[in-house]
Amino acid sequence: MSLFKKIINRINITTIEKRGDHILDQVESIDNQPAVAIATEKSGFYEGFNRIVAMVPKLFIAALVVWVGLSPSAAGELLLSMQNWTTANFAGWYIYITAFYTLVCLVLGIWSRTAHIKLGKADELPEFSMFTWLSMMFGAGIGIGMLTYSTAEPIFHFANNPDTIKGLTNSLNEDNVRNAYKWALLHYGLTPWACYGVVGMSLGYFSYNRGLPLTIRSALQPLFGRAMSGSAGHVVDIVAILATIVGLSVTIGYGVSQLASGFFNISGAQWLVDDSGKPTLVAQLVGLILIISASCLSAMSGLKKGIKWLSNINMGLSVFVIAFFVIFGATFFALQTFFYAIWDYLVALPAMSTTVWSGEGPEPATALQSWQGAWSIFYWAWWIAFAPFVGLFLARVSRGRTIREYVIGAMITPSLICLVWFAFVGATAIDLELSGIAQGTIVNADISAQLFKTINLILSPELAVALSVIIVVLLMTFLVTSADSGILIINTLASGGNQGLKQAKHVIIWGVIFALLIGALLSAGGMDALRSVMIIGALPFSVVMGLMAISLVKTLLSDKAE
Repeated sequence: MSLFKKIINRINITTIEKRGDHILDQVESIDNQPAVAIATEKSGFYEGFNRIVAMVPKLFIAALVVWVGLSPSAAGELLLSMQNWTTANFAGWYIYITAFYTLVCLVLGIWSRTAHIKLGKADELPEFSMFTWLSMMFGAGIGIGMLTYSTAEPIFHFANNPDTIKGLTNSLNEDNVRNAYKWALLHYGLTPWACYGVVGMSLGYFSYNRGLPLTIRSALQPLFGRAMSGSAGHVVDIVAILATIVGLSVTIGYGVSQLASGFFNISGAQWLVDDSGKPTLVAQLVGLILIISASCLSAMSGLKKGIKWLSNINMGLSVFVIAFFVIFGATFFALQTFFYAIWDYLVALPAMSTTVWSGEGPEPATALQSWQGAWSIFYWAWWIAFAPFVGLFLARVSRGRTIREYVIGAMITPSLICLVWFAFVGATAIDLELSGIAQGTIVNADISAQLFKTINLILSPELAVALSVIIVVLLMTFLVTSADSGILIINTLASGGNQGLKQAKHVIIWGVIFALLIGALLSAGGMDALRSVMIIGALPFSVVMGLMAISLVKTLLSDKAE
């Protein structure tokens, strides 16, 4: 170790040790590298938390809420321009870095040298059953997205995708079905789950195998050593918390919009939607208050009670809804689509994952760039922003699983579950459009209403209302599961990896923060404002994730060589 590095490390250690108002989570040094020691308060309002990590994100969000609240129109316009700048300048980065995450996870899960390494002690058994484990991962990771996008994603790409832009297939035509699913699976297949997977695998290994705190900074300890105990580590965890907040805000925003459409489909109450069929701001805010209140109650009950219970309900209701579409939907068409989609997706994945359209040159270059910015870049930012929350959650529930089990359970199985939703729900919607029954009703509906438009066409009015009630209940449990899991994860990050520290007052504070942020951004520009904040906010954490992947590979190879 260089003299300079020794001096810096000594300064960090001395600074921490002199803070008499803090306690240290001391961890034994490993492989001659100093471990991570995170200072936390021993008394007062922030007892058990690192004051800096807990306070700075709140100040950032408070400033954003005040700014948006004082001038919503100007804020919405500026956020949109910042989003366009980010997309134009960092599209290539988002494309290539997500491909890198996917490659790392698959190689670690396939390669025999790393695949059999367990996240935990060699004799440690998994804490949760396989069904509960998969339910919790799917519910927290992407459950809400399935209810919103199981219809919307295939139907949107059926109308427009890069192949139709290039003139290779025809919009809303039968020859475009396979391409629609190929592009839909790009956004809901291996790549998003790899974003979650690389974070969860890193945190699980460094926490359970190396005894480090269950927090984002621990995954960078092999690269930066003792620096992760001080200000640099604080910055890493703060970036992770901010990414979690913006990612979860977009998810809840889409969820409450669909919740309003669901209640409208059940009740017909006109105050829920405007003349164009979009959910009103009042309806969204009412749904937001309902979900955040329930989430706080669930979060205070902890992981093994509220979240586990809700996750099992989620999976059971999901199976019921899919069974409904198997019976009443376009089942034969869906089965054909399912198997074709797997083949088409796997063949096209390398090209789809690494192609960047710059917009330079003659048409359709500009149209392709616009499509990629609106879809792929938006999605990669979404999954990256969601990754600290879902990844840490996956780490918490995956102790005792091998890396191969983890890759199968956290990447491959959820990808197949997403395809099942796309095949049976989305293919039914496409079949209704192809047959002329829908006559554009589904394609032209607001994204929050497309699922309900589909069930209205395949079921009697009475059954459509009954299924809408079940979907609304499922949507609410997914929303509550995601929100309460997010609150628990934020508290874990802010407390230096303490998994048992809930404290009702901090749960409620974060619930209020989420409600204020989402409400302010919905008022400023609806979902466009939420999307803008997320695409901008995800960028710093994408760098952290890249470093986490490098650190994990380096450490696994080093440990295996011993």
